[in-house]
Amino acid sequence: MIDWQRPLGGTGLSVSAVCAGTGVLGSMPGAFGYEVPEERGIDTVTRVLAGPITFLDTSNGYSAGESEHRVGAALARAGGVPDGFVLATKVDPDGDDFSGPRVRRSLEESLSRLGMSSVPLLYLHDPERISFDDATAPGGPVEELLRLRDEGLAEHVGVAGGPAALMERYVRTGAFEVLITHNRWTLLDRSAGRLLDAAVEQGVAVVNAACFGGGILAKGSAASDRYAYRTAHPEVLEAVRGMEAACARHGVPLAAAALQFSLHDPRIASTVVGFSRPERVDECVAHAGTPIPDDLWPELEALVPSSERWLH
Repeated sequence: MIDWQRPLGGTGLSVSAVCAGTGVLGSMPGAFGYEVPEERGIDTVTRVLAGPITFLDTSNGYSAGESEHRVGAALARAGGVPDGFVLATKVDPDGDDFSGPRVRRSLEESLSRLGMSSVPLLYLHDPERISFDDATAPGGPVEELLRLRDEGLAEHVGVAGGPAALMERYVRTGAFEVLITHNRWTLLDRSAGRLLDAAVEQGVAVVNAACFGGGILAKGSAASDRYAYRTAHPEVLEAVRGMEAACARHGVPLAAAALQFSLHDPRIASTVVGFSRPERVDECVAHAGTPIPDDLWPELEALVPSSERWLH
């Protein structure tokens, strides 16, 4: 059994082991391969707000703000953010503008869509889109993010991005309380191992996103040939097929193993799972509690693709 409610590092916030992701919620067919109607997206958030998941992650940039719009509509129907619920969003650039002033405007846009006056947690999103020096320069986005926290518009701040080595540089600045890493700590990819260790060393809480690699570890190889939003290498597809067979021999859904790989890592506070239908929330909670034989894990470990196929 897992501890369902967990401390989010040193923030003082308590979050559920699963965090509801909303990247797909606003409809991003280019990344995920399918449309999500508005009402279904709103109904999905409404289901999340009913529990037991108490943590939700969104972003200014998801579907050009449509994700936040749908989250805000669900919050309005629910009468606001439930007690004990943690909602996080992210600041995003406007085209090539990822300046300090843009960070402030990004949060203002998000608060308007969400119907909130402040957020418990605010991330700098995908800082790989600018140089580290520009991001950390005086007057830049990191400084403005910290100013927003000082002003009470965000209670806590984090950084969310891809390349593991770059994210480690941000973690080691001491500016951030929470880290999101995505697609780099899954059954198929271990790029973030050193990053997770660095976060623990620095006292930064870890939120692990995309434990299904964008869907293939939930849907299976017959339904998807994509990992991390791109066509998967044949070696990766072969690994998925082997993992599917191993899970089938043990009577375990591949999705349950992929989720629990992240849930049981002591370095990880919460695992982001994207939802696009209300029923997926209940499926995920069931997968979190699915018994998994100890013998399955070494079989899956032996099937991990070579590091040349990791995202890094």
